[in-house]
Amino acid sequence: MTRSGHGHGHAHGHGLARVAVVVRAGAAPLWWLGVCAAGVGVLTPGLTGRRIGVLAGAALFVLATAAVAHGGRKRYVTLAASASRAAKHDVLQDRAVTVRNWRRHHRWWLLLAFLTALATAFATPATGGLLLAGCGAGLWLKAAWLGRRERSDEALLWVRVDWLRGDAGSPAGKQVKAYRSTGIAAGDAAPGGARRKSPSLV
Repeated sequence: MTRSGHGHGHAHGHGLARVAVVVRAGAAPLWWLGVCAAGVGVLTPGLTGRRIGVLAGAALFVLATAAVAHGGRKRYVTLAASASRAAKHDVLQDRAVTVRNWRRHHRWWLLLAFLTALATAFATPATGGLLLAGCGAGLWLKAAWLGRRERSDEALLWVRVDWLRGDAGSPAGKQVKAYRSTGIAAGDAAPGGARRKSPSLV
């Protein structure tokens, strides 16, 4: 925890986080917490019975995946279209720091979502867990969509770190005025926000 990764907005430059990395940061915790809650939920018959709970959960999983994957795309496209090149003094935040900051700021929200998903299992088994997992899957799909855009534009999208503090840390929230862009090889995350496999694959 010695390194907060916040590049405070000094006059000569800003700390920048990759948009796709911020989007992806919630995918794994939501997916695994959802799978875990659904697994525990299946062990309880609930009020509705397992079959209804799992079927309702499957429907919610599909709806949540689609809603999260497609939600706000117009805003991302608008911000991407007007992105300006990152300045020489802007500090590109490491992928690991961006992910850690997002998860630290959302840890209580994630815990509450998990406990809620577990609690709903007593009524409808697995439903809440599958809904959470669907949100995680949707974030992965959104990050993959951003990655395809970054590849086709041959430019990576970045957002100022200090703009990620409001609106639940959304990289397309109202407080985000514009994106910055860099060449495709900048930073330590590939298009879409995944870890770069090796320097030779850039």
